[in-house]
Amino acid sequence: MKNYSFILLVVAMLLASCDLNIAPVSDQSELNLSTSSSDTTDTRIKYKDRAAIQAVYENLYQVMRDRQEHWYLDYLLFGEARTDNAYAGTTGAEVVPVETNALDASNPDIARDWNRYLEDIAKANVVITNIDSVPDPTFAESERRQWKAEALIFRSMMIFDLAHWFGNIPLNLQEAPDITADNVEQVYDLYFPETTTQAEVYDQVIADLKSALPYAPKLNPADKTRLSTALANTLLAKVYAEKGEWDEVIRYCDDVFAEGITLEPNFEDLFGYDEDLGDAKLRNSRETILEMQYFTGSGSWVTWMFGRDMANWEESFTWAKWITPSRDLIAAFEKEKDVVRMNQTIVWRDCSWSNYYPAENYPFMFKCRSAYNSIIKYRGADLILLKAEALAHKGQLAEAVALVNQIRQRAKLADLSAAKTATEEAVLDAILGERRLELALEGQRLFDLVRFGKLLEVMNTVNQRDEGRLPQARPFVEAHRLMPIPQTALDQNPNLVQNEGY
Repeated sequence: MKNYSFILLVVAMLLASCDLNIAPVSDQSELNLSTSSSDTTDTRIKYKDRAAIQAVYENLYQVMRDRQEHWYLDYLLFGEARTDNAYAGTTGAEVVPVETNALDASNPDIARDWNRYLEDIAKANVVITNIDSVPDPTFAESERRQWKAEALIFRSMMIFDLAHWFGNIPLNLQEAPDITADNVEQVYDLYFPETTTQAEVYDQVIADLKSALPYAPKLNPADKTRLSTALANTLLAKVYAEKGEWDEVIRYCDDVFAEGITLEPNFEDLFGYDEDLGDAKLRNSRETILEMQYFTGSGSWVTWMFGRDMANWEESFTWAKWITPSRDLIAAFEKEKDVVRMNQTIVWRDCSWSNYYPAENYPFMFKCRSAYNSIIKYRGADLILLKAEALAHKGQLAEAVALVNQIRQRAKLADLSAAKTATEEAVLDAILGERRLELALEGQRLFDLVRFGKLLEVMNTVNQRDEGRLPQARPFVEAHRLMPIPQTALDQNPNLVQNEGY
């Protein structure tokens, strides 16, 4: 029998402790986002007109732009430092276990990410649940549908990330009402949902994205910060890749390309910084599908975590940085003679620490190099190589190789050799290698190793190839494709089950 007095106490404590530092639009969390009634005549209803729901809708964009810890900083940390691409970078107790495969349920960064993703999902639920019933006759149906579609895309992006990291997750697609002693039994499952399998989560993401597509705005070449049909199609392609449904991957990649997404001719422009102008070299590139943009006076802090801020040379450069490029990654660039991409991915500077390299010649992650550079979440090269992967799985090797060579030509590299294109296995290996160099330090490596079935092979031999990497605390096993459910979540929700291997 459920102890509802205890549940009310727990919820009260959670409400008191939620991180509400998201100014200025709203201070809402997954536990207090609710309307008091669905009756539009009720005087207690929160969203009485277009402006009221607009504040919640616009907050989705503000959250995405201003809270980078989970969907960008930690995404890169867990996606790169758990692989052969990067070292953790610092000696922090929360970061070192990422590199040494010693993660456990007490890790505070994992708990932060879990909570932040659930908060974001809950924020989207408010828009999705309430927008149709806002009693404002001036609020056009077309606009309601568009905002709802954007909220569905936002929610799908966050759900996909969460399930990608943790596997089975509590999937709540409804808005949780305020909890009271009178309704606790009825709303218990909304606050403490049972887990949904990763496969079922992916099916839900697909359903939501498909329902959003008819009403979402088309990609705007002049503003790549918006949630669009191109982003929905991108997410569909990536989810279907996880399911191994290659025809669907090809279909949705092609839909993205049909909206004008193509390679930016000069790889150096994607992440470039113009020192004369003191600004990012390029925003809204023809390759970008979704990016967060920052300008003078409102720059991003996250670049401080990776290296020097080229817009403010001395800013926060007194402590060791996260996501240090590994010797193994550097060797991969050098073996391929890939100077173009290496120089845009890694930069060498002098510093005051020598955790992994001599202080006078230390490599840093270089794809987020100033407070005014865009954070690129999705871009076209990823999808070109994803389509190549799908074609290779279907035995269409010539078509797959042509796409890989398109990527290589931009990097000023020769086409793939005959030995690398002779068999399906060889082509898939070449695609995995190309993804490593093209998307290095963008958070894709771990997912690629898992999808290609290479995680154990690569990571259980990495210390033999890379003398600079910290020794692994334990070998990788299949279960380590996922991260542990945070202990705080397990303590709060008795319906959660810890992932195998932790």
